[in-house]
Amino acid sequence: MPKRTLSLPRDTTAVSSLDLSKRDLTLDLARVFCVLLVVVIHLLFIGVGRDAAGGLVISRPLEEEPWFPWATWAGQIMPLFFVVGGFASITAWRSNVRRGGTAADYVKTRVLRLAQPTLPLFLFYVVVIGGATALAIAPELVKTVVVGAGSPLWFIAAYTLCQALVPVMVRLHTRAPWATLGVLLAGAIVVDAARFATGITQLGYLNMLFVWVLVQQLGFWYADGWFARRRWWQLAALVVACYAGIAALTLAGPYHVNLLDMLNPPTLPLVLLGLAQACLLRLLRPALAKLMSTHAARAVVFLVGSRLMTIYLWHLPVIIVLAGVALLIPGASPEPASPAWWWSRILVYVIVLGVLFALSLLVGRWEQPIEAGPTPPMGVVAVAAALTFLPTFLVIEYFLGLEAAILGAVCLGAAILLLGRWPSRRETGTRVA
Repeated sequence: MPKRTLSLPRDTTAVSSLDLSKRDLTLDLARVFCVLLVVVIHLLFIGVGRDAAGGLVISRPLEEEPWFPWATWAGQIMPLFFVVGGFASITAWRSNVRRGGTAADYVKTRVLRLAQPTLPLFLFYVVVIGGATALAIAPELVKTVVVGAGSPLWFIAAYTLCQALVPVMVRLHTRAPWATLGVLLAGAIVVDAARFATGITQLGYLNMLFVWVLVQQLGFWYADGWFARRRWWQLAALVVACYAGIAALTLAGPYHVNLLDMLNPPTLPLVLLGLAQACLLRLLRPALAKLMSTHAARAVVFLVGSRLMTIYLWHLPVIIVLAGVALLIPGASPEPASPAWWWSRILVYVIVLGVLFALSLLVGRWEQPIEAGPTPPMGVVAVAAALTFLPTFLVIEYFLGLEAAILGAVCLGAAILLLGRWPSRRETGTRVA
């Protein structure tokens, strides 16, 4: 089962919650396209089937293809999400300020929109892993499956960190945009240098701050129109320069050609990839806008976009469960990487999306914002953000197991309670009186 993941859920603002006339629908289209692409890639990662003798075969067919490392230069779309997320974040922050909101108001809302849909998944893992452990069902196989199924959870940690810092980073962007980029870039370079010089991989996790926050800043620049003011040939030249930089860093430097291997911990090539993807998004905007002027495209974007967190968080468990069910059906599990297996992925993809849609009717309500009442003090909001970050970050380093699932359920439940059940001053005053 896959350890790494190409992961792109939507920015957690629901498509239906904003006035479409005031929204750049090309960004919604980009999110939907990317998350559906992620499902395709993970479906091709997981090869479970029978060989000619009827024996069980578990492999990673897509990753075994010789061209796959180079394909990640286009298929690694995680930086694009942070660019698009940065655009949405600075827009939401400015709207929050216009309404008289505070930093605590903003962070509270964003943390809730990450913690809420993740809690049911951790509860699911508590039940499944706990049950498998109690019944002693093939421990090594269960461990392999769980490691793969839990891999997308790293995104929750990375995005929680970025969202918690939005109020600070917007202020820095407003006061000194170039200096802010420069400091973040220098930090990313120093962290990578220290990691490679010492051989201590864990040092690289400091770049969850420098790399992802830097790529998020590019979304701020996108929202402010910097990319829109560039001529098409300037954007194209930037794309070429970024990919030339990636080539230099990977072919002559210490980084892997496979950019999935550069995801956790995040590394400098992802910054260049994020800049290239931001330029490409702007270059493609006229064509994407024309597409989004059609009712069919808007309908698909709304249908999928309102369920993107469910699709992102649950698609790997669904793929794995369906692979297990197929093993029980004669002829439904061809040998991985065989022609029959590759062709069968089309039907399996449709089935996966159908199951995810049905599942969204059950767990999709957790994607929707709740009426959480008054915002607690910033200290409480910070604790809730830390409780959301901690268990999902630990999954990156120690993978998912029963202890991690229990910790995640407890921490996320506590975070939601802290942010959603805080008494108002009036209520507190009444009780005191």
